[in-house]
Amino acid sequence: MILVDTSVWIDFFNGYSSREEQTLKQLIQDEEDICLSAIHIMEILQGIKQKKDFIRTERHLKNFPILVPELDDYVLSTLIFNICQRKGLTVKLADCLIAAIAIENNLILLHKDKDFEQISASTELQIFPL
Repeated sequence: MILVDTSVWIDFFNGYSSREEQTLKQLIQDEEDICLSAIHIMEILQGIKQKKDFIRTERHLKNFPILVPELDDYVLSTLIFNICQRKGLTVKLADCLIAAIAIENNLILLHKDKDFEQISASTELQIFPL
């Protein structure tokens, strides 16, 4: 299963063409198994100002499986953060939590965020090949 990050969904909903957005469109068209996390729902919806757009986007996202972080995901995310920090890398804690969810659930992450490239170089995070 493929976990799709906020960075890709934002391009998708804003109609911004990128390799990642085109890949997401193709995955949806091919009815591939894609999912997102509750964190992604929060990150995507926080930027939507119009109520009708908010409701439409929320409904669309709820068509996909949504993973809710568990305690082990939070623990692993802090370990990932510490590993990156020891290597001199600055990554967002929310991205570490997303990476932990992907690792714990053996998911491949489709993203457009340099933090995940840094995390994958130091962990077992699998990145969707483009």
